[in-house]
Amino acid sequence: MQIGFPSAGTANAAMVGVTPSAVQSFIDLGYHVAVEQGSGAGASFSDESFADAGAELVGHEQAWGSDVVVSVGPVGPDDVARLRPQATIIGLLNPARNPELLSALALAEITALSLDAVPRISRAQSLDVLSSLSNIAGYRAVIEAANEYGALFGGQVTAAGTVKPARVLIVGAGVAGLAAIAAAGNLGAIVRAFDLRPEVGEQIESMGAQVVRLDSAHLEGVSGKSSDGYAKEMTREQASSTATMYARESQAADIIITTALIPNKPAPELITAEMVAAMKPGSVIVDLAAANGGNCALTQAGERVVSDNGVIVLGYTDLASRLPRQASQLFANNVVNLVRLMTPEADGQCELDLDDVVQAHMTVTRAGEITWPPPAVSVSATPPDEQSSGSVGHPPERPEKAGGSLRPSQSPAARRVLVGIGALAFVVIAANSPPALLSHFMVLALAVVLGYYVISRVNHALHTPLMAETNAISGIILVGAVLQIGSSSALVTVISFIAIVVASINVFGGFWVTFRMLSMFRKDDS
Repeated sequence: MQIGFPSAGTANAAMVGVTPSAVQSFIDLGYHVAVEQGSGAGASFSDESFADAGAELVGHEQAWGSDVVVSVGPVGPDDVARLRPQATIIGLLNPARNPELLSALALAEITALSLDAVPRISRAQSLDVLSSLSNIAGYRAVIEAANEYGALFGGQVTAAGTVKPARVLIVGAGVAGLAAIAAAGNLGAIVRAFDLRPEVGEQIESMGAQVVRLDSAHLEGVSGKSSDGYAKEMTREQASSTATMYARESQAADIIITTALIPNKPAPELITAEMVAAMKPGSVIVDLAAANGGNCALTQAGERVVSDNGVIVLGYTDLASRLPRQASQLFANNVVNLVRLMTPEADGQCELDLDDVVQAHMTVTRAGEITWPPPAVSVSATPPDEQSSGSVGHPPERPEKAGGSLRPSQSPAARRVLVGIGALAFVVIAANSPPALLSHFMVLALAVVLGYYVISRVNHALHTPLMAETNAISGIILVGAVLQIGSSSALVTVISFIAIVVASINVFGGFWVTFRMLSMFRKDDS
């Protein structure tokens, strides 16, 4: 089969759906690759680089006439007319907002897979184009804001005076929001972020930002977590409480970046015109939800708007394509992974397997029928509430393994018995041990308590340095055990041997994990 990559058109004009390195991957899968001439110029990929990689350079009509077409831009009625019968198209089809497009594709008996309908499950992460492009868009949003903002992001103390750091508010801590948090933090700003989903609070803090929390007194019994990994629509209680919070936070912010989206619905309006009017002149709002209506009342899709009080509102919808080389690389990698999934024999034959939940979820039309919306896939990031997991008035049932419960329960009486046995054993050991044992034991007990409180309060971002510290402690244990293994006491020898084995596993395992983590940040030799 021939797989074709036409130009992006006007929406993502600088992006291209394939890179020279990805061309070879498609060839290895048995496909003949056709790339539209000049389509990679905006991303700095020359026609020669595609030809050298083994692709055929074709015109616009020939690219759209391929057996499998990958579109990096929006698909319109004219594009559907260019497709050959029984062809397969892969692209950002936005099926929830384009019913006319789905009807046209079904009428033409085109098999269509939407890259923005990838289910949020672990196995599908390598295909998730939305996450790839949102990551770039979140970073670019901070760059656009810095370009418009009339001051430094980071604070400085100079001979001429003190410069305060910018205050940045990130609304929504999904992929784009977390990327924006990282970029703004790296520029030295004070970053605050809010998300209705409780499970992302730790992610915000791990990026070095402050979590904006709502008044729990107004939100008892409500939650923003969802069954598909996205934030769900707010309740009345949440809307009332968040409106107060947004008014307070926006007035203090210099930069606001909004990323809030609800699947298959228009973007919620979070920043009202009154809130914008209360912001400082020169403040900047970057609305990443502009294509779906925007989170700010003043947002106009694709436009730069300045309010009456001098607040700049950016509604650009092409932020990812403003970094076209990186965006094209990630987009192409996602498509390679999808086509590899659909070509299990690597024979150049694209076979759609609707028994696969990933492919079934992405397929929006097939054999003249519209298959959208797909069955729901539950991917909640947090366990269900205990209150909702059992019947009213009864505790939820605990899952059991064959032959016993998953976690044996212990009554308070049983715990007291175990504590008493442990205390008695310690008294017996202390009575028959050298006097020095008690002093060493006290040091050990204090070290355990101190270590517990220190480690439990370490920020997530410092876990890797903390692992290096534990390696050093294990090294001390290893040295001590080696010195004691030659003791005349058989018990001391056995304990020393066990200490050597356990400490060695910790040391070498720690270095192995550290090496694996560091390799993630190394550039390829190519």
